[in-house]
Amino acid sequence: MKHRIIRKIARADAEIIQTLGQQGVATVHEAQGRAGLMRPYMRPIYGSAKLAASAVTVSCQPGDNLMIHAAIEVCQPGDVLVVVPTSESFDGMFGELLATSCRAHAVAGLVIDAGVRDVADLTAMNFPVWSRAISAQGTVKASPGSVNVEVVCAGALVRPGDCIVGDQDGVVVVKRARAAEVARLGAARIERERKNRERLRAGELGVDFYGLRAKLVELGVEYVDEESEM
Repeated sequence: MKHRIIRKIARADAEIIQTLGQQGVATVHEAQGRAGLMRPYMRPIYGSAKLAASAVTVSCQPGDNLMIHAAIEVCQPGDVLVVVPTSESFDGMFGELLATSCRAHAVAGLVIDAGVRDVADLTAMNFPVWSRAISAQGTVKASPGSVNVEVVCAGALVRPGDCIVGDQDGVVVVKRARAAEVARLGAARIERERKNRERLRAGELGVDFYGLRAKLVELGVEYVDEESEM
């Protein structure tokens, strides 16, 4: 297998990425047809972590963070590292020293389908991380890998330059080519939800204004005044 580091990738417009981040994971996921969501084991290491950035992808060997070091060099300010081992790993492949390097190069955060360490330090730095695990298990720097290739991270396909949105609800991937469309659909969804929220606050029932009574009838659900004796 040929390993490579691709230096130049296309990225979505910065304002669109920012808009997706403001909309949040749940809205973006729904807006693009309930697609692109990473598996729910990908959790932020601290509750207030938020992220919206272009993906620089890293394919590496489990327990080996050599390619993470190599990837930082090709990041542009505001990018996020999306790191995927070639097989299952829970090792702490990223910690405070790598985060310090990321900060020096204005890397926005990390999404890693493996473990991280030095969580207290990362939290104090306000460096947003979503990971599969937290582990003090150390790693080596010995094996080749690739940067800016297609990867599958926690069940979601990520291409270099795709938009990554992360918050307390998890992580969602938006294809770079669809970023503007998804941002538009997300804005429309937010407006619909605002109107529905006002109706719910006024006491209307969702079962009425969502047209769910007809669905209940269609599904054979009956309303009865009392439970009959068996």
